[in-house]
Amino acid sequence: MPVLAGFGVFYGYPAVRGLWYSVTDYTMLNTPSFVGAENYSALMRDGDFWNALKVTAWYVLLNIGSQTLLALAIAALMHRLTRSVVLRATLLLPWLVPNVTVGLLWMWLLDTNLGFLNHLLGTVGIGPVGFLSDASLAMPSIAAINTWSYTGYTALLLYAGMLQIPQYLYESAAIDGAGEWRMFRRVTLPLLRPVLALVLVVSLIGSFQIFDTIAVTTKGDPVGATRAIYFFIYEEAFRFFHLGYAAAAAICLALILGVLTAVQMRLLRASRSDLA
Repeated sequence: MPVLAGFGVFYGYPAVRGLWYSVTDYTMLNTPSFVGAENYSALMRDGDFWNALKVTAWYVLLNIGSQTLLALAIAALMHRLTRSVVLRATLLLPWLVPNVTVGLLWMWLLDTNLGFLNHLLGTVGIGPVGFLSDASLAMPSIAAINTWSYTGYTALLLYAGMLQIPQYLYESAAIDGAGEWRMFRRVTLPLLRPVLALVLVVSLIGSFQIFDTIAVTTKGDPVGATRAIYFFIYEEAFRFFHLGYAAAAAICLALILGVLTAVQMRLLRASRSDLA
């Protein structure tokens, strides 16, 4: 009962209330009036909404691709070479820093005129580079910032999954003449599938919810190149006071995430393990 009560108060009620607002003309300054599917219809015709989804999808591809590959490599190296507690604690440090602090730190480091990275590039005759002011570089830079912040945490999750794989499988593969790369492909990856599925699902949901780094560094600029869907919802709700419209966009996002999560879980067969 306490769990159900907590779920109802903190999840159920806000979800139902958001669903109700999505079919009203609520602006925070008026009494909500029912407008049916008008907000959803307007969203389907809104170029800014579709651009926000496109920008978010580009970020998701960049972030999940780089983060997962780096985390897999780090986890495999830790599993096969060292199990140092100090190394694991060091990997976790960037994840422990608040995202707002991370955004501010990298905004200063990547500043076009005063940033330390541009200073280093200047010493070898390159730059200045507008990492956060160039439309073609802004989103890859945001993805790199969050990759730096979350890769260590993701690597530890994958490392924990690798520890569940019986050691005798690696010993048997080594006796049969398999090298490290072949053991990784033939033993580690197949048996890591349930954990990898969890990591990918969590990373997908987290990537679609990118907000704080963008709010601190670029605020959706330049020319909307980093105006992700969460930032779009935030601006519609608290800058333009279109709360009903923003609620409809949030419901659409929830549906998209639900479909993508179900597809991921089905394709990766997350509920089944080869160790069973």
